This record gives sequence, structure tokens and C-alpha cells, in this order.
Amino acid sequence: MAIEVTLPKLGLTMEEGTLEEWLVNDGDLITVGTPLLRLATDKIDVDVEAEAEGIIARAVPNGTTLPPGAVLGWLLAPGEAAPAGAAPVAAAAAPIETASPAAAAPVAAVVHEGGRQFVSPNARRVAEQLGVDVTQVAGTGPNGRVVSEDVEAAAAAGSAKITSPLARRDAAQAGIDINAVPTDNGFVTRKDVRDAISGQVVNPPPAAAPTGAVASMQETASIIPMKGMRGTIAARMVQSLTEMAQLTHGFEVTMDAVVDLRGTLKEQYRDLGLQVPSLNDFVVRAASLALRKHPILNSTIVDKEIHLLSHIHMGMAVAVPGGLMVPVIRDADTLSIFELARITRELAEDCRAGSISLDALEGGTFAVTSLGTYGVDMFTPVINPGNVGILGVGRLRESGKWEGERFVKTQVLTLSLTFDHRVVDGAPAAEFLQTVNELLARPLVLLPGA
Repeated sequence: MAIEVTLPKLGLTMEEGTLEEWLVNDGDLITVGTPLLRLATDKIDVDVEAEAEGIIARAVPNGTTLPPGAVLGWLLAPGEAAPAGAAPVAAAAAPIETASPAAAAPVAAVVHEGGRQFVSPNARRVAEQLGVDVTQVAGTGPNGRVVSEDVEAAAAAGSAKITSPLARRDAAQAGIDINAVPTDNGFVTRKDVRDAISGQVVNPPPAAAPTGAVASMQETASIIPMKGMRGTIAARMVQSLTEMAQLTHGFEVTMDAVVDLRGTLKEQYRDLGLQVPSLNDFVVRAASLALRKHPILNSTIVDKEIHLLSHIHMGMAVAVPGGLMVPVIRDADTLSIFELARITRELAEDCRAGSISLDALEGGTFAVTSLGTYGVDMFTPVINPGNVGILGVGRLRESGKWEGERFVKTQVLTLSLTFDHRVVDGAPAAEFLQTVNELLARPLVLLPGA
């Protein structure tokens, strides 16, 4: 009996997903755990694995956007026909490499400027294992089809650019042509991609503008497509800034007590295997507790009503290649500083590794974002749609103050609170920052048992 392959629902609020790419071909014999396709949502891209065995019959093409539960294809028994009158699938996938075009296995088409290139399923698998960009491999099989030997020869000769899977994913998310990424040894790493992103080494410029183009038009050096993560970020930032009345307060807090406490924790807890909280962890902990006292900042607007939310789910901005993710720390105000430190590390690692789940990116009620490690003192963070506030954290820097006739050096940072003025007025926003400041001035109250 045919087993449906459906578009999975990856999160409670997921409404649709795009089948970016089939990773298997019609007629391939599938086992449990085989990666079937790459699925893109508005927040993450994931590989969907087979949950059963059978011979794959694909029902929709790459690039199709559908709601969760939609049928993408079927897993069939040998000789079984796909539903809806589709032709029967072969009893098993044809031999991978054959000399006769008539006996050739199903192939995957790759579009090139000069036409179509055909790649056998096994060649695609070998290319994935070796990290070879199969679109750069010349085929010697029937009708110019790329076979596994072609991929292996290209890898050995260095004629095709070799990349790590994570480097290819990062480049795709950033809209960068992997073949345009410079590398020293022929193997493109994630660092090479990050360097290319920083240096704007992307797709080659388009052809020159036709005669008669506006004379003042600037020449394009490179193009970064606003799609995927970049497109989602762009749409949400425009939505945020056009639908809210956003205002930002800057507030300097003294961090001497936190710095001293962290030094003590490093000495006492390092040998115990505990994660020593970062400065940012202390700020997140203080902000979480401050939201209890100032619940108006932990709210949302529904049908022209302000809804105060019963749980404090803290969003934490994490920079990833080509964009930004905001995983959520559930019930952050109930966590100890050590639990919070562990969870923030795990969420950040999952984001950067591309293994974060969609559920982990949903449900935030407030957010904290830091640019301190980049040397930024103060900035204007943009509120995530659905929230009414976001707290920016600047760099730790030296300052000073007068105590009587004595000048004392201090360590400070600036908090930048952006709030929706439709919900929160300036004075309550300032009071929230004062509460955060008071907690950071007495950081022992942020520890367990305090």
C-alpha cells in the first residue's frame, strides 16, 4: 500500500513550507532515515528524512509551497502504481551506472546556462560525500550524464570546487555562489564563506545595462538575493517599523559587581564543570526578573487590546551566516543563572549548526540582543513583531565617577530599550531599565537561593 510522504508541521504556528529541493529521484529505493528533501520555512531550512521504506514516487516539483500535511510523494512497494493514476514504478531502482541510455537510472536535471546537465543518483550521493559541486563536473556517461567516476575523478584532479556541506548551506542562506568563494587550498570551508559574506564576494555582476539606460545608474558590483532567511528578515523588519510606534531609551548601567562576581564564580565553579554565566546571561536574568515587576513590557496587542502574557519567554538574538535567528528561552524568569547559561549556549550552538527546531524559534514574549562583542556601545534594536519590547546590550567599557573628592574607575555598559509607544510610555520604560540596573548592581540576588 502506498505510504504518503507529507509536508511536516515543524511548529505550532507554521502555515506553509517550500520544498526547496528533492534529495532523491523517482525510482530510488528508500530506507528509514534516508534524507528525502530539503524543506524551507520562514525561519529555518531542514532536511526531511524518510519514516518508512519503499520506492519513491515524487508528486510535486522543487520550489512548490504547500501547507503542512500536503502530499509531496509516495513510498511504494515494487511494481505498485502511485495513486491518482500515476504510472507504475520499477520494482527497484535501475542499476546506477549503465552503458545503455535505455537502461539508465532516473536522473536529476541541473540547469546550466548552456542547457541541461544530467546526474545519476549515485553520482549525486558521491558528490555529497566528497563535498564536490556536481554542477562543475563534466559527464562521460550516456548523453553526457555525470556518473560517480566523473565525480571521483574531478575530486582527485581538483577540477571541481570541493566544499563542506555546512559551507554550502551557509552560502545558500546568504545568497552567495559557492563557486565565487575564494579558498587557498581548493576546499571551501565555513570560514571561507564567512569571509566572502564580509567581503561581499557573491554572484557575478549582471550584464551591462542596455543602451539608453539612465546615465546616473550606478554599476552593480554584486547581487545578494533577498530570499530565504534574508527575505524573511527584510519583511519582518519592515512590518515591525511600519506597524509600531517605536522609541528607544539608552541607559548606562555599572557592571563592577557583576564583573567581580563572575571572577569569583570562575575560580570556585570551573572545576565543578558548571558553565560560568556570561555578562549577557546576567543581563538576560535581570531583564527576566524585571519583567515580573513591569509586565506591560511582556505583552502583545490582539485586536486593539493589550494582552499581558502569563509566561516570560525570552528571545535571544543569535547571528548566523546570512542572517539572524531568535531562539526562545522558555519561562526564563524561573531558571537559575546556571540553567540559563547552559540553555543559551545550547540554543546558540544549535542555531549556528543549523540544527535548531522551529518550535525553539517560536513563542518569544520579549527579546535581548547584544552587539557588545562587536564594540558597539549603543544601538537601536528593532522589535520582533508580536512583542512590545527588545533590550539591546552594548560593550563593557571603562568609565569613572567621583566619590567625594576621589575619582573611581568603573566598568559600564549601555542598555538600549526599544519599546512600542502604543503600549508603553516613556516613564514606565525607564522604570523597567532602573529595575534591571538595580538587579545588576546587586548580582547576588540573581544567583540560586537568593
